[in-house]
Amino acid sequence: IAGYSGKKIALPMDVIKHAESIGYDSVWTSEAYGSDAITPATWILANTTKIKVGTAIMQMPARSPAMAAMTAMTLAQLSNDRFIVGLGASGPQVVEGWHGVPYGKPVTRLKEYIQIMNKVFAREEALHFEGKEYQIPYHGPGATNLGKPLKSIMVCEDKIPIYAATLTPAGVQAAAEVADGFFPIWMDPEKFSVFKDPIEKGLKAAGGGKSLNDFDVAPFVTVIIGDDVKQCMQMIRGNMALYIGGMGARGKNFYNDYAKRLGYEGEAKQIQDLYLDGKKMEAMAAVPDKLVDEIALV
Repeated sequence: IAGYSGKKIALPMDVIKHAESIGYDSVWTSEAYGSDAITPATWILANTTKIKVGTAIMQMPARSPAMAAMTAMTLAQLSNDRFIVGLGASGPQVVEGWHGVPYGKPVTRLKEYIQIMNKVFAREEALHFEGKEYQIPYHGPGATNLGKPLKSIMVCEDKIPIYAATLTPAGVQAAAEVADGFFPIWMDPEKFSVFKDPIEKGLKAAGGGKSLNDFDVAPFVTVIIGDDVKQCMQMIRGNMALYIGGMGARGKNFYNDYAKRLGYEGEAKQIQDLYLDGKKMEAMAAVPDKLVDEIALV
């Protein structure tokens, strides 16, 4: 993972090229409210020849589904089909506080967004879509009513995979129905049961015999190598404390809810209380060794 930018973006191209040379499958870019995910993905694709590049994630509310499809087709053609679409809803703080648009219904948005992108890719007819989050052509408040359905000028010759970042049961179900895979931020391989029912419901809703053979469950697995296991764990604790404790409001934090579903209800609440009270080191210390061991390789 290339990661978020700081005040200045710095891509580890030497590491990425080495990973490519020894057979790594893919590298992933991200965005929050600094660098975007597409520009570094483009840079990496332009400076490599074999490794795939995905976005983890493109924030859906930051760009229209048609724009995401245009971007994906452009990068796929320029890179000899090495681009992977990774989408996510982001959170209400960023969506409304940074992009200035309503958070809306993230699960509905995800389903409609991917359906629209696949319509653009398919080019079977001019784009027309009537949904709850998207209407194409647009005919709502402020419309000129001059919009007309259009068909992509570009051709998508090979399938561009679409992954979704989601954790909630409804979101996972939607991903299983319309996407090619999803990435939970962490996953205990012994607790697939957390996702089993929503995945099965989504695959059934997709129809056409879609199964787990057609849907990729691709969690991020942090690997830390060193002589001191406790010290290595500290690097993971910081990230987990940030997400479980600080990524969202006290009553609306998807990562906190997920930690609870993994069996750490009391710990998740404690981590969040400490983090939101500004006690970040204490929040890190409250991340259980057992949880770190279950979701990472140290």
